[in-house]
Amino acid sequence: MATMSTARERVKDEAKFTAGLRNRHLRGQIWMRFFQAAILLGLLALITLMFNVVNRVYGLTAVRDAVPVSTFSDRPLEELNASELAGILVAQLPSGGRVLVRDSLIGQENYNNNREAPLSQLIQGVTLPDDVGALTLAQLQPENTQVIFENAFTPEDMRLTIITDIVGREVLESWTWSESLFNRAAIDEKVASTADWEGAQLEWRSWLNFSFLTSRMTTVASESGVRAALLGSLLTIFLTVVVAFPLGVGTAIYLQEYSTGDHWFERLIETNIRNLAGVPSIIYGLLGLAIFVRALEGITQGRTIISAALTMALLILPVIIINAQEALRAVPPSIREASFGLGATKWQTVFRSVLPAAMPGILTGTILGMSRAIGETAPLIVIGASTFIANDPTLASRFTVLPIQIYNWTKDPREGFSEIAAATIVLLLIVLLLFNATAIILRQRFRRSLSA
Repeated sequence: MATMSTARERVKDEAKFTAGLRNRHLRGQIWMRFFQAAILLGLLALITLMFNVVNRVYGLTAVRDAVPVSTFSDRPLEELNASELAGILVAQLPSGGRVLVRDSLIGQENYNNNREAPLSQLIQGVTLPDDVGALTLAQLQPENTQVIFENAFTPEDMRLTIITDIVGREVLESWTWSESLFNRAAIDEKVASTADWEGAQLEWRSWLNFSFLTSRMTTVASESGVRAALLGSLLTIFLTVVVAFPLGVGTAIYLQEYSTGDHWFERLIETNIRNLAGVPSIIYGLLGLAIFVRALEGITQGRTIISAALTMALLILPVIIINAQEALRAVPPSIREASFGLGATKWQTVFRSVLPAAMPGILTGTILGMSRAIGETAPLIVIGASTFIANDPTLASRFTVLPIQIYNWTKDPREGFSEIAAATIVLLLIVLLLFNATAIILRQRFRRSLSA
C-alpha cells in the first residue's frame, strides 16, 4: 500500500510539474508574441512617418510668375550674360539696387555703423574699380551699382535674385506624390478652371534635389535652398565633436582608471555627470547664453557657431563620458594585468591596451551624442540662431541649422514651404545616417584590429 501511495504521489507530482512547465512555456510564448507585436507596431509607425514625409517631397506643383520675364527681357534668363543680368537688377530693383548691395554685400547693421565709409572698406572680398570703391553707398549711381553686381555676384546668383526679387515666382498649390499619381485629372481640371490662376504652369517637382542643397534661402518656396542651414549644421556638429570627444574620453579615463572614488569630490563629480545626462536641453541653452554668448563674447564673437558648438558639447558630454566609462569598465582586467606584467606604466597600459579595447564602445557613445546634438533646436534658439540666413556661415558669423529651418518652414502658412520642410527632414535624416555610418565603420575597424 505504501508503494502504491508513493507511486500515486509521484504521478501527481509529475503531472503538476508538467502542467507548470506547460504554463511557463505558454506565458513565454505570450510574451514573445507581445514583444513581436511591439516591434511590428514600431516598424509600422516608422514606415508611416517616413511615407508621410517622403510623400510631400515629390509631386505636382502649380507655379506662376507674378511679373513675367518677357516684360523686361526678350530672351530667357539662362541665355543672358553677367552684364545683361546686372543691368536688369539695376533697372528693376528699387533705388537702382542699392538696397541689395547694402543687405547682401555689406549688411544693414554694418552699414548703420559706418554710413560714411567707402565701399572698398564696407564690401569685403570683392575687387572694385578705384572710382567705385571710393564712393559711399548713398553716392552710388546705377552704372556704379551694375559694376558691383558684375564683380560680386555670379550669373547664377543674379538669376536667382531676379526670380525671387523681381519676377516673384509663387507656388499656387502643391500636391503630394500619391495625389499626383491618382488624382491627376482632377488636378489638371483645377489648374485650368481656377480663374485666379491665369498663367499658372503645372510641373512635376522634386523638392529635394541638388539645386535645393546648393541654393541660398529666399522668401520664395520654389527657389529657396538649404545651403546655409546645411553648412551651419555640418560646422556646428564637427566643432561639437572636436571639443566634446577628447574632453569626454579624457574625463572617463580619469574617473575609471585613476580615480579611486574614496574622495568626496570625485564622488560628487561622478554623481553630477550622471544627473546632467537627464537635464532638459533648453537649460544648456540658457547656460550657453550666459557663458559663451555674453561672458565670453570677446572669444566666441557672441551668437556664432563657436557658441553653438560649445553649448552642444556641454549637452553631449555626459552621454560620451558615461558610455566611455562603461566601455572602459568592460575591458577584462587580464589585459591590464598582462600589460603591467610586461613592465608597462599606468599611462602606457591605458593608452596602448585599455583604450584601444574600449574604443568600439566609446564610439557607440559618441554616435548617441552626435545623434542628439544634430537634432537639437531649443538650445540653439536660446543662444540666438537665426531663422533666415542668405549667406554661407563661418565660425564667427550668425548662423542657422537644419532643425531650426524645419521648424520655421513647417509653421509658414504659404504654399510650398511645408514641402521644403519635408525635404529638409529627409536631408537631416540622410546627414544623421552618414555620420552614424562613419562612426560604425570606425568602430568595426577597431573591433577587427583587436580580433586580429
